[in-house]
Amino acid sequence: MRTLLRTALRPMTADDITQVADVERESFPSMWPQTAYRRELSNKLARYLVLTELRDTPLEPPATSGLWGALRRIVGGDASPGSHEYLLGFIGLWLMVGEAHIVTVAVRERYRRMGVGERLVIAALELAMDAGQEVATLEVRASNETAQRLYEKYGFARLGLRKRYYTDNNEDAVIMTTPDLFAEAFRTRFSELRALHRAEYPDLWA
Repeated sequence: MRTLLRTALRPMTADDITQVADVERESFPSMWPQTAYRRELSNKLARYLVLTELRDTPLEPPATSGLWGALRRIVGGDASPGSHEYLLGFIGLWLMVGEAHIVTVAVRERYRRMGVGERLVIAALELAMDAGQEVATLEVRASNETAQRLYEKYGFARLGLRKRYYTDNNEDAVIMTTPDLFAEAFRTRFSELRALHRAEYPDLWA
């Protein structure tokens, strides 16, 4: 049986950036610099959410040796000492005119297939609907069939390709978008899926 977690879903803060970089390093061939996340946190169009595990003991200090430690020292992004929150994943979106564009989503490798990514997608769609956005859009690697299936589950449909979109390997991106977020059929299905996820993963809804 899966061990239950104590979790929190909340907006990303500057104190999360080091852990965000750790998750990104596990998830993507290329990474945003930590300075980009600092800028994004002050971007009026951007919204970033993190899902964290609440722990009884403080996290260990981040590594300062090796290549990754050297990069930490260069960018100056160490987490606040004594943090009791272990970041499981994060999602970011831009709220534009009538459209919520999901720009990034990532989950720590050991917490994948545990409902974390889906919980973050649900939260992003809720945020988009609360903000009055008409649709949600995103790009996803053509090879990432697991992510595409998750998005399709929540109504995203494939609209086309952006050729050679990813600069690390020139891979194509699949463009996906939802139907009208205010359509009754979408809202009904979304509510059903949300309830099913909450029943299966109650600890991610604490």
